[in-house]
Amino acid sequence: MHTFQPFSINDIDLNPFNKLGKEWALITAGSKHDANCMTVSWGGLGVMWGKNSAFIFIRESRYTKEFIDKNDVFSISFFDESYRDALNYCGSHSGRDVDKFEEANLTIASKHGIPFPDEANLVLICKKMAAVELDESTFCDKAIKEKFYADNDMHTMYVGEILVSMAR
Repeated sequence: MHTFQPFSINDIDLNPFNKLGKEWALITAGSKHDANCMTVSWGGLGVMWGKNSAFIFIRESRYTKEFIDKNDVFSISFFDESYRDALNYCGSHSGRDVDKFEEANLTIASKHGIPFPDEANLVLICKKMAAVELDESTFCDKAIKEKFYADNDMHTMYVGEILVSMAR
């Protein structure tokens, strides 16, 4: 097990376009003994309702959505490039069918009972503040529906307050 050190989110120095959009992240929810994770490349970091926040998007069909919906907290974990295969695996297999942590050679750790992969180098522990189901009627650009939701598998946007930020 690695030793993670908490740090102030105000000291974070990262480019969210690279961290999320290019390097990806792993969302984990549940408990240390019953968790699921999934790879994400859509999301953001910022301030919402006066709180440091993370924004993640999860499709209705994803197994991890069940875990996030059942729990008040989730983690967002970032890795170095050596974990690209693990992130690919977690983004292309369902936890309904396999133990993603085992198959991707990741170890579940936890902070305050909130699971995250021990191999991460940066972890954000978040408390859900809102869950907003996206609906095509709200799209100003109607091409979004055709390009991203032809199968009607819509996303829910989760807004989470960043409670703990830690790195190793």
